[in-house]
Amino acid sequence: MIEKNVSLKPYNTFGLSAQAKLMARVVDVPSLQSVLSDASLVNEERFILGGGSNILLTKDVDALVIKNEIDGIALVEETSDSFFVKSGAGVVWHNLVLHCIEKGYAGIENLSLIPGNVGAAPMQNIGAYGVELKDVFSSLEAVDIASGKIHHFDSNACEFGYRESVFKRKLRGEFVITAVTLRLDKTPKLNTTYGAIEQELERLNISSPTLETVSQAVINIRQSKLPNPKVLGNSGSFFKNPVVETAKYEELKKKSANIPGYPAGDKTKLAAGWLIEQCGWKGKVVGNTGSHAQQALVLVNYGNATGVEIFELSEQIMYSVYNTFGVQLEKEVNVY
Repeated sequence: MIEKNVSLKPYNTFGLSAQAKLMARVVDVPSLQSVLSDASLVNEERFILGGGSNILLTKDVDALVIKNEIDGIALVEETSDSFFVKSGAGVVWHNLVLHCIEKGYAGIENLSLIPGNVGAAPMQNIGAYGVELKDVFSSLEAVDIASGKIHHFDSNACEFGYRESVFKRKLRGEFVITAVTLRLDKTPKLNTTYGAIEQELERLNISSPTLETVSQAVINIRQSKLPNPKVLGNSGSFFKNPVVETAKYEELKKKSANIPGYPAGDKTKLAAGWLIEQCGWKGKVVGNTGSHAQQALVLVNYGNATGVEIFELSEQIMYSVYNTFGVQLEKEVNVY
């Protein structure tokens, strides 16, 4: 059934008011293909919506919004050292993490509590606490919007980069991801060295961490730093951490000796939150929006913000950081 004039406020984590001209909810591949082939809808622009955790709506959506609600998690293959787990794109990402932990499938425990649905994970190449999706990715299935045909993509075809994939660039708007298969470990290789995980495990008096306790440590850390979008509208990290030439980093260190930097191949990754904080934005309220008091990287909706307000704040922050450090920030969210 096609719904008309649907409020998108419940479907984006910023909690922004916007109307969708049309909406179709798809629960499996055949229902998606049916919508895509519907002759009465062929001239409508298509807008694919998952968990709504990585979009900034600056206007009404004059399009057919396809709400991806494809469910299901299944173990599809098992080898001597790996589990291959297939998930529908409409599954909440954190629910998939919890399912895998419960089953003893290791590898995504550090990605606990990342907002959004499974279908967005490869688009963004989501990552946190030393782990990225590409580290555990096996393949995905996606439907070609133009033809309705199913295509399969391996890791190389996805062209993963830092919060990047072929679906954000070259193939943007051309496919709907319907399922993702991960290769997870039978023998856990716990990664507790990144961020504050070890300190949190110590605080919890855990000397022999497990999948469950590493996940809980990550959840505790995220909840202490990041606002719950159900309470305070946000999309998590609004900006990417910029990657610069190492020579640029050394130059910046001469001016700011304590500037954090992390190896990124032959380059250096900077902490966008630190840069934003140094420019005085952390905790600053601008109208109905602002930079969160606990994490400068997170822009928030204090209740009545518009997407345009949040966008304009992001532009001011980007200008400020560039003017101060000569570093160009890039938005992680998709702006519509």
